[in-house]
Amino acid sequence: MDKLIIDGIEVEPDPSKTVLEVARELGIHIPTLCYHPALPPYGSCRLCVVEAIWKGKSTLRTACTFPAWEGEVRTNSEPVKRARRLILELMLVEAPASPEIQELAKEYGVETSRFKIIDEKKRHNRCIQCGLCVRICQDVMKVGSLGFKNRGFQREVTTPFEELSDVCATCGACEYVCPTNAISLDTITQRKPIPIPSEFEAGLGYRTPIYVPFPQAVPNTPVIDRERCPKLLRDKCGVCEKVCTRDAIDYQMQDEIIEAEVGAIVVATGYDLYNIGKEQPNELWKGYGEYNYDAYKDVIDGIQFERLLSASGPTQGEVRRPSDGKEPKSVVFIACVGSRDPEKGLEYCSKICCMYVAKHAMLYKHKVHDGQPYVFYMDIRAGGKNYEEFVRRAIEEDGVLYIRGRVSKIYKDGDQLVVVGADTLSDSQVQIRADLVVLATAMVPHKNAYEFAQKIGIACGSEGFYAEAHPKLRPVETMTAGIYLAGACQAPKDIPDAVAQASAAASKVQLLFSSDELEREPIVAKVNEETCVHCRNCILVCPYSAIDDKEIRDKQGNLIKMVAEVNEGMCMGCGTCVAACPSKSVQLAGFNDEQVFAEILALGHG
Repeated sequence: MDKLIIDGIEVEPDPSKTVLEVARELGIHIPTLCYHPALPPYGSCRLCVVEAIWKGKSTLRTACTFPAWEGEVRTNSEPVKRARRLILELMLVEAPASPEIQELAKEYGVETSRFKIIDEKKRHNRCIQCGLCVRICQDVMKVGSLGFKNRGFQREVTTPFEELSDVCATCGACEYVCPTNAISLDTITQRKPIPIPSEFEAGLGYRTPIYVPFPQAVPNTPVIDRERCPKLLRDKCGVCEKVCTRDAIDYQMQDEIIEAEVGAIVVATGYDLYNIGKEQPNELWKGYGEYNYDAYKDVIDGIQFERLLSASGPTQGEVRRPSDGKEPKSVVFIACVGSRDPEKGLEYCSKICCMYVAKHAMLYKHKVHDGQPYVFYMDIRAGGKNYEEFVRRAIEEDGVLYIRGRVSKIYKDGDQLVVVGADTLSDSQVQIRADLVVLATAMVPHKNAYEFAQKIGIACGSEGFYAEAHPKLRPVETMTAGIYLAGACQAPKDIPDAVAQASAAASKVQLLFSSDELEREPIVAKVNEETCVHCRNCILVCPYSAIDDKEIRDKQGNLIKMVAEVNEGMCMGCGTCVAACPSKSVQLAGFNDEQVFAEILALGHG
């Protein structure tokens, strides 16, 4: 009988796997409370018992330790059910406080146990002595903070000498593998885990060392944080490699540079938010220390409030204060934090703040019906289709109170924040007691925008955003042929504008690829090889890397001299090389000295 049959399903025998593993691959459920793929099977709980039939002989085996040999396996026969009911009766005595055991017992029709609790301490016990926590702490994490003491019904999991451990890594592996939630780090060590703030949750939530950057990531695959992964740092753990059924984990993988030839580049590097904390990314920005963003947890920025409102956010869409989790009954929104403020921030308007503040205030009111939102603003710049109507709806239908003026200070009074500002319409000072303050911070260029611009050869404006070839006639093109802009890398943009520009950039790429030949302006630099002294000034100053070295050789192949050579396909005709050439060997086609003088003389004679 060279085949394996599990509940009537015929599969190829594979002794390298257990019956439990094969059954799970087939979608057959076998209950177990002591098995975890990160650890070798142990068979301590016995709940995964199955009936194995080979050559007419029937025996009961634990599926987690029984190899998938040939024969027949029944996972839910009457002998199996009787055995599981008996095991659950024993578990109800061992861990009567475990909801997981009670739920399983009810599933198999076990309401009460025939056995009595010997030790009264057991009445509040949830631990089934499966040993998963001890084994993962010792064998996988290689820490050894947990172990067993005593034997028989007095056996229990404890720390060495029954004292709080000072070697516990607070990794949480014991809690992770415990099938009945019977163990807690608080009972093991006084040390507190150091959580890893989630970048996607704007620091309001936490993540693990292996994580998916955000739900819509492309590619949507997990990544490992090298700076926090215990396997890469201390050669401990490695659970992800053991549980991955696709063998997709490779700890030896290194970063690599991939070179590819492309015909066009669409730059869509996005934006960052103005840093309102103590550490400013630009020494010219003085920040807003009076808003106490670093000091008070309940002073947050717009991205953080967006995550609080999201159903997939850290609070599942409930508006809760970061400090204590309470529902805020009054929220103050402060617009233009960093925008339109040349003394402390930036001169330009960030464009999106007025609209997302109105949206946030409306959504907050929809979630907290008895709450009151306030908005401090300079001017409302709602320029777009139905934008003004949207703001009016927030004021008239949702009761958002708009106050025209700036905020001078935020300080704490009890468990509330006091926002001190001015109402310029009534010419009076305003003080509002708020449970939460949301700062609408400015949009700024990506922190690596300038460095990236240098690498690909495009220009940045005075604010740090990428410069387009022409603000009206060529708004998505750069001065470098084949490189296009999309989104907030070029200037502050809302979603409709970013989508429109992305479509325009894609159309430009299609237009570029649809032609057999590339058309360009005839104004390019030319090098006079007779007078060029190869000082390389033009090569160093060319912003488009369009000039390179050229060897001039005689008929016998002997090197005569080195000169500069212009790649006409890359030259943008900016004239920088012309100004830098000391020997006047570089001229722009159509604008050399003789042609310019001829134009001047023609004008004079005319």
